[in-house]
Amino acid sequence: MNEVPPSQEPNQDKDWQQDVINRLAFAALNEQRRARRWNIFFKSLLFSYMLLILLMVTLPGSVDTTKLKSGKHTALIEINGVIADSSDASADNIISGLRAAFKDKNTAGIILRINSPGGSPVQAGYVNDEIKRLRDKYPHKKVYAVVTDMCASGGYYIAAAADSIFADKASMIGSIGVLINSFGFVDAMEKLGVERRLYTAGQSKGFLDPFTPQKKTDIDHVEKMLGTIHRQFIDVVKQGRGQRLKDDPRLFTGLVWTGEESLELGLIDGLGSSSYVAREIIEAENIVNYTPRVTAVERFAERLGVSFASTLSQIMGIEQVPFR
Repeated sequence: MNEVPPSQEPNQDKDWQQDVINRLAFAALNEQRRARRWNIFFKSLLFSYMLLILLMVTLPGSVDTTKLKSGKHTALIEINGVIADSSDASADNIISGLRAAFKDKNTAGIILRINSPGGSPVQAGYVNDEIKRLRDKYPHKKVYAVVTDMCASGGYYIAAAADSIFADKASMIGSIGVLINSFGFVDAMEKLGVERRLYTAGQSKGFLDPFTPQKKTDIDHVEKMLGTIHRQFIDVVKQGRGQRLKDDPRLFTGLVWTGEESLELGLIDGLGSSSYVAREIIEAENIVNYTPRVTAVERFAERLGVSFASTLSQIMGIEQVPFR
């Protein structure tokens, strides 16, 4: 067996030590590079986020290029879908469009093009009140509600504030009523052997809980509350439509009718589309859309904001707890 000369052993030790030192040095260098990259990344992300916020503040958002047209025109505000605070058909969006349309000196008339099954009576009430205020402030500008597929419940609550209402012969109109719907799972829980544990402060705090047996006092309270809101709805419709409404006991039962039937009942004033009203009634065929739109920058900024907040929370070890 060949033996390594003693003179070579110190050299091997030095080579091994140098190799370890080199590896540690390169590892430290790579770690510094990674840390520098992450630092640059987060700084760039923060800069982009702040830049988008600055753009949203300084640039005119929700601009419709059709508004650049000059001259006499018919202003259009669209009300699509469920009327709710968090939807495109929120009171804030609708009112923003209405104010801009009334303020424009070239607006000859305003059309509310409605396609909605209804929604929040509060949101609809805000819009109804604002239409009345703007009509008083700009008495020479009339508001026309034009129904496409449907104008029910909260949609009609808004339409009732218009000077006139038009619809297609097959449009669905009405549903002048109020509801609260839910389910009851009491018997199902008993059959499954599930025990409901509900803790409240206030004897009626859980009166709408679907897993708790109903009480007559709770039912009476809900019916009274719905009756009050229904009466408010009826008053708004009568105030808006006046003598045009026919004396028919079915009007406020929550039923819906076609455009032709609604015309006979006095719920609408005529059959026609938005272009018909603009051309024949307002006599300003050029239609300019004043419906507020969410721009691509706003949508991207919103998504980036959620993503940034989530990433930042993970980095900082913060758990996001949703509201219940």
